[in-house]
Amino acid sequence: MDDLFNKALAQAGISDLAGQNAQSGRIAQNIQKDHPAIPSDPSEIFKDVGVTEYVGTAIGPTIGLILPGMDPALARVMGLGDYRAIGFIGSRVGFAPHAFALDEAVKSTNTEVLKAESPRDGIGGCGTSAYFIIGGANVADTRRCVEMTLSLMSKYYGGIWINDYGHLDMQWSPRASQCLQLSFGAEPGEAFGLINGGPAPVGAVLADVAVKAAEVEIVNYTSCANGLDFAYGNEVTTTITGDSEAVRQAVRATIDPGRKILSGLGSEAECMGTPYY
Repeated sequence: MDDLFNKALAQAGISDLAGQNAQSGRIAQNIQKDHPAIPSDPSEIFKDVGVTEYVGTAIGPTIGLILPGMDPALARVMGLGDYRAIGFIGSRVGFAPHAFALDEAVKSTNTEVLKAESPRDGIGGCGTSAYFIIGGANVADTRRCVEMTLSLMSKYYGGIWINDYGHLDMQWSPRASQCLQLSFGAEPGEAFGLINGGPAPVGAVLADVAVKAAEVEIVNYTSCANGLDFAYGNEVTTTITGDSEAVRQAVRATIDPGRKILSGLGSEAECMGTPYY
């Protein structure tokens, strides 16, 4: 039976399943190349590249830019209103960690998130990437918001587990603010959690695990082509609210089963940072 199955896979241009899984460790070694770690030295995060609009980079890979004064005609076309400074956060992988990091940064600066978009990118992975636009009354606050977001990326990548075939993206905030409201429909001031898994069946099963683990309320459910701001990614995202500790408990409950499920596809899923919850 195994020989027939492997023959069918070979005819489809796929090597045998055992061979694929044997390659998992080697493939997983390449993941870090596509998701470079954030430098520990701040001078590397915010190094001078000779362009005034450049702020810095972080894990993702993520980039932060700023326009001290955008052309008014361009600002109107982009629907950005009248802001003295415009900041940008973008990445090749991840959306939720950027939203949660930016949400923290907005709380501490006189800025507002104007746009939150999730392009279908993911460097070939299951999910999407990030594109955020920030407006500020002054250049200093806007730059500070971008810098804080980049500095917080290593924290929120502690909510991501990944292997060669899938990912878990589990995030938690004790108090949501404007960015999480714009990105996911969170209620400002309330605890907020996000359960995301890819391929999509993984995310669907873990959503069930989360809502059974604690007394929480579902805010949104987004699958490949349905729900909030879907981008045809091969993932399912469920967001929840409730008591802060209950939300945290629900999010944490998904990690162990999620990692075990992903291990069935290949190598063990590894955390991209240090879990913060």
